[in-house]
Amino acid sequence: MKRKKKTKYVVVGCKPWSKSIFDSRISRYPGEWFFIRRQKNLTEKKLKEISPRYIFFLHWSWKVPEKIIKNYECICFHMTDVPYGRGGTPLQNLIIRGHEKTKLTALKMTEDFDAGSVYLKKPLLLNGRAEEIYFRVNNLAADMILDIIKRKINPRQQRGKITIFKRRKPEESEIPKLKNVKKLYDFIRMLDAKGYPKAFLKYKDFIFEFSHPQLFKNEINCKTKIKKNGKQKNK
Repeated sequence: MKRKKKTKYVVVGCKPWSKSIFDSRISRYPGEWFFIRRQKNLTEKKLKEISPRYIFFLHWSWKVPEKIIKNYECICFHMTDVPYGRGGTPLQNLIIRGHEKTKLTALKMTEDFDAGSVYLKKPLLLNGRAEEIYFRVNNLAADMILDIIKRKINPRQQRGKITIFKRRKPEESEIPKLKNVKKLYDFIRMLDAKGYPKAFLKYKDFIFEFSHPQLFKNEINCKTKIKKNGKQKNK
């Protein structure tokens, strides 16, 4: 008697928290699971060898080739209640706008960013440092992945007014003029994750970078890194 072939799935993620949740939870789900971390490994050739039912994108910093999106059912996780907040750096754009909670959306990837049909939405709190939120997102995404493969959910078209978020640039991490200490705390924490440009200030020939903020009424305690502004010439 022939054994039934296991359904194959691929998870794609370039951040350490993506690999961590894959190893600890997702890889143990029913089926056969594969993880892709590097851009050079996300190829049509590799995917053809695997032949996955779904490709789940947990956190990815590059545009996915059009042929992959067309030939495979690709699902990404976006940190807004789409169609509100389509676009780049959703976490930072949400916090800077004063949002304290949002929804994590599992949606079908299309050629247009974040415009695809929706499989699931789950509530998500935005308290804590950015890195803590990203770990929370990945745990929630892991729940949603299991739900999708078990229930075989069909996605539904987005409805509502479209709002586009503009991807933030590294220079926008310089601390602007803010109304109060709470706004400053939010600005520092929303950028506090590995691989992201930290909140910073320039003073004369130095740059002050801030991380791990703690808010106490009208006071913030945080780690500060000071470095020379600009490239140093070798003597």
